[in-house]
Amino acid sequence: MLTDSQIADFITGGFVKLENAFPADMAAAGLEILWKATGCDPDDPATWTQPVHRFPDFAMPPFVRAANTPVLRAAFDQLVGKGRWFPRNSLGGFVIRFPSDAAPGDDGWHVDASFPSDDPDAEPFDYLRWRVNLYSRGRGLLMLFLFSDVAEGDAPTRIRVGSHLRVAKSLQPLGDRGAAVASALMIEAYDATADLPEVYATGAAGTVYLCHPFLVHAGQAHHGRNPRFLAQPPLQVPEPAVLDRPDGAYSPVEQAIRLGLAG
Repeated sequence: MLTDSQIADFITGGFVKLENAFPADMAAAGLEILWKATGCDPDDPATWTQPVHRFPDFAMPPFVRAANTPVLRAAFDQLVGKGRWFPRNSLGGFVIRFPSDAAPGDDGWHVDASFPSDDPDAEPFDYLRWRVNLYSRGRGLLMLFLFSDVAEGDAPTRIRVGSHLRVAKSLQPLGDRGAAVASALMIEAYDATADLPEVYATGAAGTVYLCHPFLVHAGQAHHGRNPRFLAQPPLQVPEPAVLDRPDGAYSPVEQAIRLGLAG
């Protein structure tokens, strides 16, 4: 169970780090599958020719079990609310970074999208045109699952602490439709968080970062030695956030949005 202090830090900082969120043997089983998917040899860096490998989804047993440990399910209840999230039957997209002098091409600051574009000309899986709104329709959390040990030199995800509060304020005037995550409006919102403290999503394999859906984060080039294996699925939700509950039973995700609007 998350402590009151961890929940308070999630509301104000935008994330909580859970060590040992899934077991080391589960991480090792998943890592073996992921290495095979890359076509690279873990013992031969000469085969590590691409800076980034992206995979859309993995639904093998180690990944499904990793997404549904008792620790994580309890944390989902605490952060999003009991009955307010869908269990995952896969672990979504993976981003695998290898040491390289080549630019990765995906290291810009952003928030992850929540729902598809309503533009009839948009491709279904063009996620740069997917959208986000104040109520985070479709997404309860951004999650970072570490399947390898990740130190500061291993291209960890960069996080701007407290950025979710400013993004909430930026989304307020945009209504239900919100904005595309790569739109000029959202890029301006990301730029407005540049002065905030930056931390790295480091940890041992089995660590999970549970992040507010509005948390501004970024990848980075890998100039270290150890490849980084990371899943970043959403925790999907049946209903958008509610910011005017008559009973005042706001989840920490909703409390954070309300805090951002009040700032």
